[in-house]
Amino acid sequence: MTRQGLFAAGVAASALLAGGASAQELRFTVWTGNDAHLEMLNGIAEGFRESHPDVTVRFETIPAGDYTQKLTFQIAGGNPPDLGWMFEDSIPAFIAAGVVEDIGPALRETEGYDLDDFSGPAMDLWSDGDAVYGIPFSTSPFMVFYNKDMFEAAGLEDPLAMVEAGEWTMEAFRDAALKLTEANDAWGFEFKDGEGYDSRIMHAIMPPIRAYGGHAWQDGECGFDDPKAVEAVTILHDMIFEDQSIVPPGEQGDFFSGSAAMTVNQISRASKMPEAGFAWGIAPLPTGPAGAAPIIGQAGISVFAQGDNKELATEFAAFMTNAENVEVMAQFFPPARASVLDSDAFIDANELIPAEQMAHVSDAIKQGSVLPSHENAPKILAAMKPRFDALFRADADVPATLAAVCAAIQDEL
Repeated sequence: MTRQGLFAAGVAASALLAGGASAQELRFTVWTGNDAHLEMLNGIAEGFRESHPDVTVRFETIPAGDYTQKLTFQIAGGNPPDLGWMFEDSIPAFIAAGVVEDIGPALRETEGYDLDDFSGPAMDLWSDGDAVYGIPFSTSPFMVFYNKDMFEAAGLEDPLAMVEAGEWTMEAFRDAALKLTEANDAWGFEFKDGEGYDSRIMHAIMPPIRAYGGHAWQDGECGFDDPKAVEAVTILHDMIFEDQSIVPPGEQGDFFSGSAAMTVNQISRASKMPEAGFAWGIAPLPTGPAGAAPIIGQAGISVFAQGDNKELATEFAAFMTNAENVEVMAQFFPPARASVLDSDAFIDANELIPAEQMAHVSDAIKQGSVLPSHENAPKILAAMKPRFDALFRADADVPATLAAVCAAIQDEL
């Protein structure tokens, strides 16, 4: 090869090396494997490439039940993602451990971001003074998904009609679950994602507890053994073992395939409904003696303090949660941005859910409260688990078992 040829090859190689060095990948952990969700997320990442052509975003799915544990292992093992989704019950522990970055200053300096557009209550878990450790991308209330065909077969009134009449109560819910079980070859009710005895235990017990005026813990004191909470959990226990209308431990029901008539979930799960093969709807949680008590599940986006690309990850977090992209995500994930939540864009965001039903979602966001959280949540949940395993047995003494739950977790509160 001539000297000129060697020089040209060297220039080309240098260019390739420079190009390779400038390319960056952000690793972003999520707990969804849903094709519609991932298509939307990848679309947002493509939008980011318009201003950052050498940056790619790789969404890494970790199942929800294993998410917090596996994420903790990755961080402890020196292999943290750059950014990722965070559950509302685990973010206080991650903040206390110093493993999530304060992105508040960067967000306030981002042109047009408008951090104040996020409602104060929605930001409570994710901020401390001026410090911001995550941005909620989903402030999603729990709703009752129900199979209209099964309600019709059981001769029952539609839950939304009962809501309008002020009759959608815990008593009506229990009665409907029993009649649905008797009239259909299906369970009357299934806990969220079929995991109410395991990773979704708080999702299972907190709706009735709050409807009865109880709480899990507050001001450093356990509330599971309060008479209001005991009454609420006793109703669930009776529905499982006396009525046999709730999918029991060891059995597998699936609302989305038609083996349960009702479940509790969030509107992101509506993406599974086109293949369901039955008519369906969503309604608010049933009321109790304390009235309506909507419960909100929150998820936020955090940047990890040990990551190698914190500045770039923060830029992407800001891009993903700007007003335009929050509006895009609103089809699956109800927003905390007031400008989007109060707009027709949100009510009309999900083509699978009629506007009048989405209005109930909006109302629940405005009136609801987030699931219990605590900086010692991992220890609390680990201590609770064997006691709740004992609760969900046919011969369980509910008051005594809930007292044992409080005894087990009190030191962590």
